[in-house]
Amino acid sequence: MKVVAGSASFILGERVAKEGGWEFIKPDIKKFPDGEIYVRVPEIDEDVILVQTTYPNDKIIELFLLQDALREMGVKKIITVVPYFGYSRQDKIFNSGEAISARAMARHIALNADAVISIDLHTLSILSWFDIPTVHLHATVPISKYLSSKNVEVVISPDKGGYERAKLVAEKMDAEFDYLEKTRLSGTDVVIKPKNLDVDGKIVGIVDDIISTGGTIARASEQLRNQGAKKIYAVCTHGLFINNAIENMKKTDDFASTDTIETPYSNITVAEIIARGIEEIMENLK
Repeated sequence: MKVVAGSASFILGERVAKEGGWEFIKPDIKKFPDGEIYVRVPEIDEDVILVQTTYPNDKIIELFLLQDALREMGVKKIITVVPYFGYSRQDKIFNSGEAISARAMARHIALNADAVISIDLHTLSILSWFDIPTVHLHATVPISKYLSSKNVEVVISPDKGGYERAKLVAEKMDAEFDYLEKTRLSGTDVVIKPKNLDVDGKIVGIVDDIISTGGTIARASEQLRNQGAKKIYAVCTHGLFINNAIENMKKTDDFASTDTIETPYSNITVAEIIARGIEEIMENLK
């Protein structure tokens, strides 16, 4: 078994290989002046773990080309690891004529894969569109370790939808957990506060699956500070950090994401849980 990583996941791919005791192979990837992509993988005569985040758009094409190159050289089994699954937010039709982008991506990824591993998908319904074995992983363990190192006492979800995520992280830390709830006082006044807990004088960790522009984290941080939070740390599985996100994140005392998307803020690695997921799926493929 060898690990091949696309350019979106070179660092994570190498970490996964180290965790699993597998050889890491970095393919030759180039971009032509017109934007088209060239890939070349050294000759491989073993099964392959292919690691590639499908964000931004050109990384999707890169994944498909890497899969095709591996199949062309006769690799029998390809376990495709998609740390961050791009286009996952459109998982249903809202208006007539729309594409279900998450389904389209799943179907294309499955064409040249024997199994797929994903992490903290936007919605688990995506898994139903794969006709091959899948393993879905959660980043709760590495995130809980990071927050524990910051002495976090209360884990907060920025909304009710992420309550279970906050709960899982907090339980691994033996910490309290809650979610923020909006209460409308008038047509113009809204208060955002923890539903059940008092954060006054406490170190708080805000946990989310995706941080995009950071607007939600900024608003949550302001409200938590108004309620006396001593320190605020924000963490997420997938850190997109687009537009003015970094400025928004300065509302916290510190922030971090995992390396599903590789940025300067990817200070939490999911390599160990991916390695364990690969071992699980290899048993299913025997």
